[in-house]
Amino acid sequence: MPLMPGAEPYHHEAGQIGVLLCHGFTGTPQSLRPWGEYLAGHGISVSLPRQPGHGTRWQEMNRTRWEDWYAEVEKAFADLQGRCAEVFVAGLSLGGCLALRLAEVHGSAIRGVMVVNPSIANDVPLLRLAPLLKWFVPSVPGVAGDVKKPGVIELAYTRTPVKAAASLPGLWSLVQADLAKVTQPLLVFHSTQDHVVKPTSVAILRAKVPQATIEELTDSYHVATLDNDADRIFAGSLDFIRTHASVPLQRD
Repeated sequence: MPLMPGAEPYHHEAGQIGVLLCHGFTGTPQSLRPWGEYLAGHGISVSLPRQPGHGTRWQEMNRTRWEDWYAEVEKAFADLQGRCAEVFVAGLSLGGCLALRLAEVHGSAIRGVMVVNPSIANDVPLLRLAPLLKWFVPSVPGVAGDVKKPGVIELAYTRTPVKAAASLPGLWSLVQADLAKVTQPLLVFHSTQDHVVKPTSVAILRAKVPQATIEELTDSYHVATLDNDADRIFAGSLDFIRTHASVPLQRD
């Protein structure tokens, strides 16, 4: 299946600290590539995989489920772990949920977690109907492109594949049930205006992960990594890595 131009994965090999970046539901690596390139420019090894079913056609995504997307980031984590002394995980939206799941599963093998507008709760009424709708409706209008900054385009599907979406509640439930296993440092960037993910997810993290640091973004919408607060996210994540890594960055 041909890829959308710009949807390619991104990898950079540098120092002994690695960061795995996880893109969001119906999105592509394009939404996180500037973040990855920023970290790479500061001597960090970066892995930004393309999850199955993404970056081609929404019909292709309907053949995949959350287990497929998680398997891809799990594979990327294992690769980074084999090449780096320490690994951090990060993600946008549902990619933040995948990053948290990695932290729950791998414990101390992950040095820290950074998430941007994470989605870990079933707070959209339509999604509650997805297990039924999937038998009758192949797709519904998409949620991509929630960016405040003029002229910025998120490379993502304009339709939401319902069969794929119907698998999301299973992942959300699993991640919420195991949040006590997230003992690593956690940095959460939260847009105060987000038209895709409601504040429920951040409220849950605030309540259940006491070591979480919440940074509010006041000038961005959901895809904050491409928005007005992107530089703040990038610099904040670099400071977070410097604070919690036990080995120096290659360019420090």
